[in-house]
Amino acid sequence: MLLDLRTIYFIVAVSCFVLGILQLAAYATGRFDRWPLWWGLSNLLIGIGSFLVALRNIVPYAVSIDGGNVVTIAGYMLMFFAVRVFSGRVLGQRCFWLAVLLVSVPVILIVSDPTTVSARLLYVSVICCLCDLAVAKEAFSIVRRERLYSAALLVALYICTAVIFAARSILAATGEIGGPDPFGGSVVHSWMAVSAVAFIMLRSMAMVLMAAERSRNQLTELAHHDPLTGALNRGGLAQHLPALGSQPVSLLIIDIDHFKQLNDRHGHAAGDEILRLFASVSRSIMRPQDLLARQGGDEFLAVLKNLSREDAMAIAERIRLDFAAAVMQRPDLAVFPTLSIGVATRVSGGDFDSLMHRADEALYRSKREGRNRVEASWDKQQAA
Repeated sequence: MLLDLRTIYFIVAVSCFVLGILQLAAYATGRFDRWPLWWGLSNLLIGIGSFLVALRNIVPYAVSIDGGNVVTIAGYMLMFFAVRVFSGRVLGQRCFWLAVLLVSVPVILIVSDPTTVSARLLYVSVICCLCDLAVAKEAFSIVRRERLYSAALLVALYICTAVIFAARSILAATGEIGGPDPFGGSVVHSWMAVSAVAFIMLRSMAMVLMAAERSRNQLTELAHHDPLTGALNRGGLAQHLPALGSQPVSLLIIDIDHFKQLNDRHGHAAGDEILRLFASVSRSIMRPQDLLARQGGDEFLAVLKNLSREDAMAIAERIRLDFAAAVMQRPDLAVFPTLSIGVATRVSGGDFDSLMHRADEALYRSKREGRNRVEASWDKQQAA
């Protein structure tokens, strides 16, 4: 039995209206960024466009077809804008609305003849297909950049709808759909419209999942990192330790010398600045796979993966010298902090606590020898 295409358009309109209102209500709570505003408006525009198209032969042609298609195109382009806002790569609103205007003009001027329905369907389908591909590309960049795996679902959904619009374009180009009565089209066209309802709902759900996953990741990030320096805290370091397994690891325990005197002389704001400076210097020298953690106060740990003792000593010395050079660029300081560093290496096996103990002994030897130096731990395993 052939599905009533006009009824399907009404169903699409109602679905988009409901989704749009819910998304605008979510934005009104103030718990989200601006993306639900644009996403909700895009659904409302698509709903209005679908509703107007469904009124073909009931209201004036300029309102139902010209107006409906222009509003639908604006809604699809606004959906891309919403995903851009979600990803933090905002497109200027003036540029966006100018693009909407330029893309919409051909709907009215080039294919305004009511008999050229197939040409109109072809043009609108191509625009919607390109918009969906653009959203899929943007969502894929979110997967790569933020590791939001729910964004992969959005990529898949938009690729599916892009394929549907591409197929619709081919059918329109060959004259299989369109004609004087588009609502009396083929069964394939009707089922394409039905599938659109499902994909519209699923895409909105995927956006909600992305927002929830991002919030969870941000909370995890806050829970596992020191807010002042951005380094891992004790809990964050503990989360990474099981992944080390029995691989060779070098551990640096780093203490900032004269930090209490710095705080007493210049205040805690200056101390905080020195802590941030140390973290910045250390990260610029350490490799991406290495770990930097703040143990508390002015003590830090650096976990260097798959490095020999000599290489770990070299990195520790670079951190010490670069930090000293950076501190000397602060002429406002009367107390110049330095670094005492203890280094221990685990070639294979052994638990992390014993590695910590050996690095801690090396650190205190460094302090006993006069501070501002790097000392390595020596034990039977290392000597062998």
